[in-house]
Amino acid sequence: MAYLFDTDAISHLFKKSPLPAYVTWVTGIPLDDQFTCVPVVAELFAGAFAVDDPIHLERIRRHIIPELTILPFGLREAEVYGRIRSALRQRGDLVADLDLMIGACAAAHGLTLVTGNRQHFERMVPLGVSCCWVLADALADASAEATRTAKKNR
Repeated sequence: MAYLFDTDAISHLFKKSPLPAYVTWVTGIPLDDQFTCVPVVAELFAGAFAVDDPIHLERIRRHIIPELTILPFGLREAEVYGRIRSALRQRGDLVADLDLMIGACAAAHGLTLVTGNRQHFERMVPLGVSCCWVLADALADASAEATRTAKKNR
């Protein structure tokens, strides 16, 4: 199975303490099956420039861009974007344009989207975007564990 990694799915790997279960899962995926897309790279750059972090910019340039296949956002992806956006609007459902573009890239290439953000993407699932909730589930498990630990320590 091949995957398209969302912004948070990539960023999480560069945290000081990424979730071990997620890191193990990602490292088990062959690099040939790991993709991202231009809208994700745009979000990564925007985040790095927003915090004025030259180290983060270097990570993007030296580790993310060379190691992942970056898919374009072209006519094929634009058509899928239009179909998804139209269907969501008819339901009165709004999703941020960059998230729609990311979902459209995944759907246009038949890739499963890896994200920690259920809220932004699960509305696209009925419209043909396949999502993998490994990061979302790992984050939820970590949050539940932190809550249990806090309650024990009271």
